Amino acid sequence: MPLTETLARVDADLAAGRVPLARQRLRGLVSSFPYDLTVRRRLAEVYRLYGDSVEAGRWMYLEEDRDAQETAAFEVQYGSPAWRMKALGWRGPEGLAGSAFAEGQLAAVRAACAEELGHPVDWDDPESYRDGLEPPYVGPPVEPWTVGGVLAGLGCGVAGLAFLAVWVVGVFALFEG
Repeated sequence: MPLTETLARVDADLAAGRVPLARQRLRGLVSSFPYDLTVRRRLAEVYRLYGDSVEAGRWMYLEEDRDAQETAAFEVQYGSPAWRMKALGWRGPEGLAGSAFAEGQLAAVRAACAEELGHPVDWDDPESYRDGLEPPYVGPPVEPWTVGGVLAGLGCGVAGLAFLAVWVVGVFALFEG
């Protein structure tokens, strides 16, 4: 679907209160048109409707008139330059950015990532900055519930109740005997 047609659908979605659908369409457009700063700006506006300053800061990061608090929230959430590179979803040379400010932002993030990792990194090669994406240890992974897991949990609960019942009966038998 052409860019202008999709943006028209975004406008219709927003007018009808279908904010999640508008957000989804804009995310797709950013992926398809990573150089279009207008699409990024529109996506930031949608995230502001949610009150999500991190994501608004993410999508306004390449704009000179960005909000300092949103930018700070984005930088805290995406703490390393490698995570920022991944989050920005840029592809290709920085010269395609469309503004000197955006080009400078992209170059600064890439340079900081290269310095942190000790080797050159490239927007088109996520493997070049993959080592910087190692998350801090946050404990064992939490997996979604499964039918087997729920049944096992219920089985343990039933077994526990049965044990308790036998114990209570045994205690009463001791006192009666």
